[in-house]
Amino acid sequence: MTSDVLIVGGGLEGVAAAWSLAQHGVSVTVLERETVGSGGTGKSSGIVRCHYGVPSLAAMAWKGTQLFENAVEILGDEIGFTQTGYVVGVGSQNVDALKANLEVQAGVGIATGLVGHDEVAEWWPSARLDDFAAFGYEPRGGYGDAYQTAQAFAGAARRGGVTIRQNTPVGSLLVAGDKIEGVRLRDGSTVTAGTVVLAAGPWSVALAAEVGVDLPIRAMREQILLIDPGTDVGPVPVFSDLVSLQYVRSETGGKLLFGNSDLSQPEWADPDAYRNRAEGAFMERTADRLAHRFPGLDGAGFAGGYAGCYDVTPDFNPIISATPVTGLIVAAGFSGHGYKIAPAVGELVADLVIEGASRDALVPERDFRLERFTEGDLLQSQHPYVGAGEMR
Repeated sequence: MTSDVLIVGGGLEGVAAAWSLAQHGVSVTVLERETVGSGGTGKSSGIVRCHYGVPSLAAMAWKGTQLFENAVEILGDEIGFTQTGYVVGVGSQNVDALKANLEVQAGVGIATGLVGHDEVAEWWPSARLDDFAAFGYEPRGGYGDAYQTAQAFAGAARRGGVTIRQNTPVGSLLVAGDKIEGVRLRDGSTVTAGTVVLAAGPWSVALAAEVGVDLPIRAMREQILLIDPGTDVGPVPVFSDLVSLQYVRSETGGKLLFGNSDLSQPEWADPDAYRNRAEGAFMERTADRLAHRFPGLDGAGFAGGYAGCYDVTPDFNPIISATPVTGLIVAAGFSGHGYKIAPAVGELVADLVIEGASRDALVPERDFRLERFTEGDLLQSQHPYVGAGEMR
């Protein structure tokens, strides 16, 4: 069986791209080394928010939010999306940036705005809020299940004619001159196609390097903790705390999920050999932050934890781009943003394959081009937050 497009990687971005291409009548085969969503997708914390200082990323996240709200109708399956709302709190040094970012987001149609301490106190009565100077709020934010979302995209893609070959690791890319011809699988067989989309997260780097394409992507280990709050906190909004540099959301069984927003000292890792559990130093730091931010949860205790890897670029933004090899497109380096923007990533990949450019003026392909790193023209927030600029 031959296809117009091969997608290397069956994570969320790969299957979202496959589904989008199928919507345009393109024949697609996805090659996944293990099973759909078994890589970085399965470790995602699944936050849904549009709070970015990069307009194109904000617009992409807004597209994602709207699809997630209608996933059953669009994809035919549940994705675990829980629309709790999303609140971000900043200290005094970041108030101007917050207000400017909210204007950027409103400019691309996002429902967002300032809220007061009293409103946040109603949502999070257990929280200490006196060291926040201002809050932004998205009523349509929340969180989803990245693994379940990948399965939904994969199911919809299959119904659209996409072939997904699991347990099919790719060994190398096939190139003739400066043009892609397909891939060689690790079993020695080949699969040919005129277009290959490399969507294999940090594993994209070695495959691209063999055909002369340098992807500045590294794997960065991050830890997540699950907390038993000791009480029923109710349907609280996702809370992005840019004072303590952490984020908190609800989890199944009444637990809370705590993640880190301080990426100033990244822990680089081997994505095939990293410690996949939360460790003592991180637990101690989270305990201190928990005690400071949520003094009302005096009966809280640890309920588990794990670690995963982001695929990170130098500007902490993705590469969604054509390459010097004709027919080779990269969609990798999502740097923690991948879940919320996945539907728009699929759409942009489809545009690059079919048209060679984005069809959405709010999401210019130039923003995500590979060449920006050698050109020194990094994609960065127009209004970065002190202490958390990488993630905004």
